[in-house]
Amino acid sequence: MIRPAFLALLAAVPLLAPLPLAAESAAPASREQIRLSFAPVARQAGPAVVNIYAKRVVRTAASPLFADPFFRNFFGDGTPQGMTRERVQSSLGSGVIVAADGTVLTNHHVIKDADEVTVVLADRREFEARIVGSDERADIAVLKVDPKGEKLPTLPFGDSDALEVGDLVIAIGNPFGVGQTVTSGIVSALARTNVGVSDYRSFIQTDAAINPGNSGGALVDMDGRLIGINTAIFSKSGGSVGIGFAIPTALVKVVLAGITQGGKVVRPYIGAGGQAVTQEIAQAMKMPRPIGVLINQLAKDGPAMKAGLKLGDVITSVNGREVDDPEGMRFRLATLAVGSDAHFAVLRDGAQRTIDIRLGPPPEVPAREATDVAGNNPLAGATIANLNPALAEEIGMNNEAAGVVVMRVRQGSVAQRLQIQPGDIILGINDHPVAAIVDAKRLLGTEARGWRLTLSREGQTLTLMIGG
Repeated sequence: MIRPAFLALLAAVPLLAPLPLAAESAAPASREQIRLSFAPVARQAGPAVVNIYAKRVVRTAASPLFADPFFRNFFGDGTPQGMTRERVQSSLGSGVIVAADGTVLTNHHVIKDADEVTVVLADRREFEARIVGSDERADIAVLKVDPKGEKLPTLPFGDSDALEVGDLVIAIGNPFGVGQTVTSGIVSALARTNVGVSDYRSFIQTDAAINPGNSGGALVDMDGRLIGINTAIFSKSGGSVGIGFAIPTALVKVVLAGITQGGKVVRPYIGAGGQAVTQEIAQAMKMPRPIGVLINQLAKDGPAMKAGLKLGDVITSVNGREVDDPEGMRFRLATLAVGSDAHFAVLRDGAQRTIDIRLGPPPEVPAREATDVAGNNPLAGATIANLNPALAEEIGMNNEAAGVVVMRVRQGSVAQRLQIQPGDIILGINDHPVAAIVDAKRLLGTEARGWRLTLSREGQTLTLMIGG
């Protein structure tokens, strides 16, 4: 799509026939139109796209023997002082200056665990940056540099929800560390939810070449506005094959506001979950096509239940935006503010209706009661807690999950050697059900010749037999 603002930038270029300004998108009508240049857009947006250099110090044991559990019996879980060595790991990515005060956006994975972060502008000015905050689940990080009175270029936000498949876009970043690079392409798909890059999956897909080092860079529309943060590629070789993904600014802006205004991102909770409508479900419900989320979970007295949502309802859109699956619905909710009202289009008994739900924060009920497990049992060294919606949101689980969850596992502990993992839900201990921390404490505190531990991991039930 050739936008009016883009045409205005090119009005002074000679030998080009004037183009009609139309409200609707139009394909190029002449050879001259096809030969239009991206230079004005790149010139406008490029200065605000920066290189990100992240460094972290990694301490490792001087000898691999200290990684052996046998030697840890003598030296403990740590490595003796003086028996470690340090090395510096560096990573390269891109970023975007979005405010004149020095606010820079990039990907979480670009600066993860970094001890030092340096921002280098296109004009080669360098600034030390501090990490204001980072949201691993959305793969967005916010940095801050001190401009020290210097004027910084900025890139304004565009509306990612206004994009259409076929719109022209350009990607700006620093692939492979070769320096700032501009590539062009089109939006090849929207709302891609089957890309396992972040927990909020609704990516802009583009064929503009994106390569390693582009992460955190800008995806820009023809008005020179930021409409996405480049974050991933699909590739079997490590290079671009024409399928790249960017995080839409509809989500980026909410994450930025949460980190800069409150220190962390609080996402809305409605107390409902469901599954994608398949062709079989659509036929059974006499729907014209598979679309939406079939509600099969409702929290008692949660916002959705209070608003009148029922089991068996199909949510087809949120605030007028279609949703195709649970990931799409979660993305739409993640772009909205806590305390606002969302309008859900709901199909019930063949009739369409609208239900307004007040979006609240995920509740801390029941209380977490985080507990460090000790003693002679298979969970020794693990930290466990009662699952509640707030905790589930933090660790990336279904908001309606319940029970006792493993939050952390200490390095070298019994639980780690038994391959207990964070996110495991403890279903039973020695064939006794575990519904809350009080059950786990009681059962782990009993004497037992052997242990039978039943876990739920990523939807699968596992049983561990220890001793006996």
